[in-house]
Amino acid sequence: MDLPTAQDLRDRRDELGLTQSELADRADVSQPLIARIEGEDVDPRLSTLRSIVNALNEAEGGILRARDVMNSPVASVRPDQSVHESKEMMDEKGYSQVPVVRDGSPEGLIGNSDIRQHDEENVGELPVAEVMNESIAIVEPGETIDTVDDYLNHNAAVLVVEGGETVGVITEADVARTVS
Repeated sequence: MDLPTAQDLRDRRDELGLTQSELADRADVSQPLIARIEGEDVDPRLSTLRSIVNALNEAEGGILRARDVMNSPVASVRPDQSVHESKEMMDEKGYSQVPVVRDGSPEGLIGNSDIRQHDEENVGELPVAEVMNESIAIVEPGETIDTVDDYLNHNAAVLVVEGGETVGVITEADVARTVS
């Protein structure tokens, strides 16, 4: 069994956005003890270390992750499908955009705005690959909702990918639903 190092504890506390005092309260130890452990001035007893790790685990449970808010399974289109087929599917499902996926791997997004911005009269006959937006944000299922929210400031959707496979999609509406 590998015990966490002082640096591991400090990094995890920082990642969770906890102060030393907050962690101390959660672990039922003193803040100076947390500081001494993180500063490697003292080696904690196993029971103290267990209390700190349990407190960090409990704090982590309160953090929303991509897997908690993503829509899955993902309704998607292939890059070789026609824009008309993708538009029909979006209308049928009530989506304004869908991921473009080839063999499980994301290649882009196509949305109503991408279709409208295309000037050609025969846009419906074109393959999705010629109209889609290739700029996409990708996260793993364990990524925090804060990171997802940051990506959504610059992207219409965030794709959740695990092991090279698209497993979910997150939009602004999904994040808003979880916050309210």
